[in-house]
This record gives sequence, C-alpha cells and structure tokens, in this order.
Amino acid sequence: MSTTEAQQPERLRLGGMALRNGLLVHGPTHWSVAARRPDGTIGVASGRKPQLRRAASDVPLVRGIAAIGEAMAVIPLVKRGLPEAQLPFQNPAVLGAMGATMLTGALLRRRISGPGGEAALALLGLAPSLIALRGGDLAAYHGVEHKAIAAYEGSDPDDAVAGVTAGARDASKEHDRCGSHLMAPLMVATVAGNTLLRRMVEKPTQAQGIALQLASVGVAVEVFSWAEKHASSGAARALRRPGHELQRVIGTREPTDAQLEVGYAALAEILRVEG
Repeated sequence: MSTTEAQQPERLRLGGMALRNGLLVHGPTHWSVAARRPDGTIGVASGRKPQLRRAASDVPLVRGIAAIGEAMAVIPLVKRGLPEAQLPFQNPAVLGAMGATMLTGALLRRRISGPGGEAALALLGLAPSLIALRGGDLAAYHGVEHKAIAAYEGSDPDDAVAGVTAGARDASKEHDRCGSHLMAPLMVATVAGNTLLRRMVEKPTQAQGIALQLASVGVAVEVFSWAEKHASSGAARALRRPGHELQRVIGTREPTDAQLEVGYAALAEILRVEG
C-alpha cells in the first residue's frame, strides 16, 4: 500500500432522519442537524452521540434494539441544540392521527384475531407516518437525506464537502439503507409474534407485549443488516423491494435547491465534528 493510500481519509458510515424543516445526520460518534429557520437562515448544531450499542455489538437481536435506542436518544439532544428543528411528528394533524390510531387499534384488537387481524393492525400503525409524509416538506427532506448521503458515499474522501454539493442534485432520492426497509420485516415479525403469543397466552400482559415489540425490532434490524451484507443476492433485492417502492411512491420527493442547501449544511457539520 502506498503512503498516499494509507493516509486517505476513511469514509464515514452515515445515517440520517428527515425533519419537517431540515435534516439530522448520524455519524459513528456524533450527530449533526441543520434546519431552515422561519427567517430563511439555516441553523446548525451538533454533539456527541450516546453510545448504547457497543456493549451489545456481538449479541444478535439486542444489538438492533440498542441501535434504534441510540438513534432515539439523540432526538432530545437535537431539540436542545437547535430548538427550531421540527421533528417528523411535530404537527397537530400527525399527533391526532397517532392518537386515533392507538384508540382504533385498541378497539380492533378486542374484535379481530388471527394473522389477518394482526396484519390489519400492523398496517393501521403506518397511518401516522403516511400522514406525516403527505403533508409539508418532510418527504422532500427525506429526499435530501438520501441524496446528500449518496453523494458523500460517491465523493472523493479528500474533498467530501465539495463532492456532496456537486453530486447531490443528480443522486437518487431512494437509498438502500433507508429505514423504510425495516418496515416489511418488522411487520412480518410483529404479526407472526403476536399470533404466536395469543396462541400461547390467552390474555398477554403489557410486559409480554412490550417484549414482543422489542424482539420484533431486533429481528427487523438483523434482516436489514443481512440484506446490506448480501446486497447483490436475489433475496436481498426482494427484501428491499417494498422499501424502495414506499420511498419512490410516498416516502421521498425531489427537493428544491434551497432544501438541498440545508442538507449540505448538515453534512458539512457532521464531517467537521467527526474529522
């Protein structure tokens, strides 16, 4: 290996979450956020991530739960660092849909049973997310997330910021590591788990229900990771198909240049703090 190759900056593994007015980016050890303020300026903040998954990195199922928990633990830090950042569900209509979904689900659970009923309940649970994506700029910023990260992944590590600004517009608004790819395995695991639990226990307790949901999340993340490691296989492509279609039809929208500018700010900040 040449000296130049040895000194080449290592490409970071980045993830993200679209906001209603910006983008949150997860790096290996830090997070960054950029959001468009009401006055048109862009606010930027960053900080160190809580490290929850290191201790569980070799434990199947548990490592997936820890990864999701780590991502969720960042959210209050983001709001503290940049109060103007608007979370995906920070909207009266979406909050109302969440409440209605919970109430409807509780009523339906008393009336329906079996795999068909569990599948209907799982689909009902998607309603708040779909409502959030159909209103405002969330879907466009979801596109920003995918485009900016894809442009970074295809950029020259020696000048990644320039690579992002040059390549993001033409990058795909769908991405293979999008969280939408978790939905299909999560729904299957949830339906199968609930059906099995209700056959084993006449009246499952709340603790059993929570344990089942956590286990379903763990299974979904393991499937997601397997598909990423075997990306060229037919099985992995089939597993990603529902997520890609969800992104293409509902989950993402082509962003404006002003929205991409917010994404550039978030990427530049994560590269700065991780540097």
